Parts: sequence; structure tokens; C-alpha cells
Amino acid sequence: MNADFLSPSQRKQALFKGDDERLAGAQQKRIKTAFGHVNVTIGGNESGPVMVLWPSAMMQGSMLSYQYQHFASKYRVVLVDPPGVGKSDPLRKQITIEDSAEVVINILDALGIKKCILGGNSWGAMLAAVFPAWYPERVIASIVVNGTASPPDTAETVRISIGSTLLYMNGTMPKWWVGFAKAGFAGDTATESNPEFMDYLNCVSYDDPKSISFQLQGIILNRVDRHDLLRTIKNLPVLVIAGEEDRQFAVYISRKLANAIAGSTFVVLPETAHLAARERPELVNPVIEKFLDQLPSHADLHA
Repeated sequence: MNADFLSPSQRKQALFKGDDERLAGAQQKRIKTAFGHVNVTIGGNESGPVMVLWPSAMMQGSMLSYQYQHFASKYRVVLVDPPGVGKSDPLRKQITIEDSAEVVINILDALGIKKCILGGNSWGAMLAAVFPAWYPERVIASIVVNGTASPPDTAETVRISIGSTLLYMNGTMPKWWVGFAKAGFAGDTATESNPEFMDYLNCVSYDDPKSISFQLQGIILNRVDRHDLLRTIKNLPVLVIAGEEDRQFAVYISRKLANAIAGSTFVVLPETAHLAARERPELVNPVIEKFLDQLPSHADLHA
């Protein structure tokens, strides 16, 4: 059937078909938190070390399906649908990074996980950066993709304030929001030569606008400077990945985050924007794999 004549439900099914194929065999579990029930996708090597991955704002856990597919043979992989998206309950109040860390603890406890490799993109990156400072005993290593430890600047504050306010006024996701998301998430390279990724960004059309508004207010607008907190992280492996074309958190912002964490590894990916894990998995996954393979003691991964 011509794609121009697909119904909304058919478009959604086609959009997520690839994710479902990459997540074949994984199971779903809903976990109670202070923000309602949060859905997680669990699969991979049950006897392997645990990798918990948290996506960007506006995105559900399947955004990281390429990482699931790549690492599932070796790791037990947990993908999180953050509060407000996917199969998690809608958000009806703001959520902060501190709150997000508590949700991770809820997930670990519910699944009987003592320690994990915590990773994420954007929102997930901000969380993965600070989580070891608050809960070092629950982390083996952190993977920070397109992250920041800086507060929003004036331009970002104005843009997101207007966007989140208008979103809250809608009962369904307005059509203009897709263009808003693409402008922030896609760089020149993806716009010109990555139609699959550009199509994927249409997924923001299917979320609850009020939930997204609360995410943006709590996570983006209420950001504070975390660099002093990051300087308290000691003797814990942290990988920081930046995108050369990231319009949200430019390379220098991610580099500043990495410089605040003693011994961190910093990598810049060429021709890559803000959702590196989804846009360029062929670049991101080998960098993560190399980082994990070089950890001091692989035996510790099974703690």
C-alpha cells in the first residue's frame, strides 16, 4: 500500500516494526514507582552483566533497540520507557533527574539487580552521569551519550518554555511538534542522508503531549550545574560520547562534563547529532563495546 494512504495506526505499526524485530524475544515488565508504573523491556543473556539503558526525553526505550540487538548476546539488557511515554503511565507532574535516579533504584530493586552498567542518551545521559555520584554502590560503569551537566542557556530556556507550554494545552500531539523535534534532534547529515532516522522522529507524534510537557519542564528547564557533583565521582569508569552536529548539547558542553569526571573517556562522533544511539548505532556501539572490554576487571561486571 502507498505510504501516503496509511492510517495513523498503520503508520505507527510500520514505524516501530524494525524496533520490534530487534527486540524479538524480550519481555515486558511494569514496575511501580512514585511516577506510576514504568515499563521496562528485558532480554539478552540472563547470566551476563546487566546493562540498563534510558533514552532521551520524548522517546521510549525502543529508541535503544540497536544497542539491545548488539549487546544482548553478552549482556542482560534492560530498556526503560521513562515515565510518560511508551507503555509507562502518563506523567501528571514534573520529574527531575533526582526523581529519575529513584526510578532506576526502583527498577534495580524490582528486578533483583545489585549493580548495573547504566547508560543513556540525552535525558538518559544526564542521569547516567550523576547517578554514580549518588549511588556508587549500584554502578559498574556509566555510558553518557549526548549529555550535559550545565544549566540551560537563555535561548534554550525560551524555546523549551514556549514549546512545553503550548504542548500542555493540547489533548493530542500537534503536527507542528514533529518539526520542532526534528530541528532539535537531527543534524545536517541525518537530514540529508538518513531517511530511516528522520522517519523515526515521527514517533513523537504518538506520545501524550502533557507528559512530554512535564518531562521538558522537569528535565530540561530545571537543569542545574552538576559539575561539582561530578567531581565527587572516583574510581568508576565513565564513557562520554558527543555528536559533532549536536544542536542541543554542543561538543564543548559534553567535553566539560567529561572533564569534570576523573579518568573519564571522551569520544566525539563525526556527522552525528543529538540522538547518536539511534542515528548512528554503527558508530556508537563499537565505542561502547571497546570501552566495556577495556574495564580493569571483567569479573567485576558480574557483581
